[in-house]
Amino acid sequence: MAKNYFDRYVWLINLIGRHGHISFADISRAWASSSLNVGDSVSRKESHLPQRTFFNHIAAIFDVFGIEIKCDRSLGYYIANGDPESDSVRRWLLESLSLNNMLSESRDMKDRILFEKIPSSQRWLSVLVNAMRDGKAVEMTYQSFQRDEPHTFLLQPYCLKLFKQRWYVLGKSEEYKTPRIYALDERMVEVVESEKALKLPSKFDASSFFSHYFGIVVTEAKPEKVLLRVDAGQTRYLDTLPLHASQKVVGSDERGTCYEFFLVPTYDFKQELLRFGPFVEVVEPQWFRDEIAADVEKMAMRYGLNAAIVDEGADKKENVQ
Repeated sequence: MAKNYFDRYVWLINLIGRHGHISFADISRAWASSSLNVGDSVSRKESHLPQRTFFNHIAAIFDVFGIEIKCDRSLGYYIANGDPESDSVRRWLLESLSLNNMLSESRDMKDRILFEKIPSSQRWLSVLVNAMRDGKAVEMTYQSFQRDEPHTFLLQPYCLKLFKQRWYVLGKSEEYKTPRIYALDERMVEVVESEKALKLPSKFDASSFFSHYFGIVVTEAKPEKVLLRVDAGQTRYLDTLPLHASQKVVGSDERGTCYEFFLVPTYDFKQELLRFGPFVEVVEPQWFRDEIAADVEKMAMRYGLNAAIVDEGADKKENVQ
């Protein structure tokens, strides 16, 4: 029953959000044709949305999501307190529930809607969220890829982050002077909320902490300007899905478009650039360009090629639109 009401709330938020302003009569008509509309029996739908139920939904939406729905007498109902984009947790929750609603209304197309598998262990996610909410440290048993045996330690969980189909927790332990990242996958053997209080730094802000990084690898290095030259065929991919918040176009010529970033060029960022193959070139800083070039040379040697040989097939584009 609770899930059914959540679905109704999200349906109503999406409906009003799409229209900007909408009358109660139009909301009621939309509800009459919705697959979420089930009356007293499974086979019978309500012909309209009861006004009392509608007002109860509005109150619940404010309590659950912090979204205020008001009425303009001449224009209709609208979302008054704006933008869930400013709240990443609320945005993620709404997007997840909206997707669930869409799939519920499209069950006849389930074989034509494909998803990527996310192997992260959801069981640890709930434990860590509860510990963070309770202000408690956790006792974690973790099998790092760099260790032969799992080890157990006390962790202060600072924040959670989803990246490349895996959930990660950023936390501080007595083993290290700085916070470190731990993956919520098969490496995490056990997590138990402890009785010890969470010692979260007073000025810690998760968004600010990761603002100069791409992904989850963090270092003590300082952010710096990174300049990339991108072939014309790849620029729209970067324009429509920027690699980093600092990304901006700073010029173009016959060789491609130049993008500037201000971040720490970590291993994660290097791997992302290598994914583009010959279509992305690091212009500066020189040390990062040299590091990429060294990796390209090693790849060429692995395939029995001289790194100076230009691949005749380098101009072939992926069949992705």
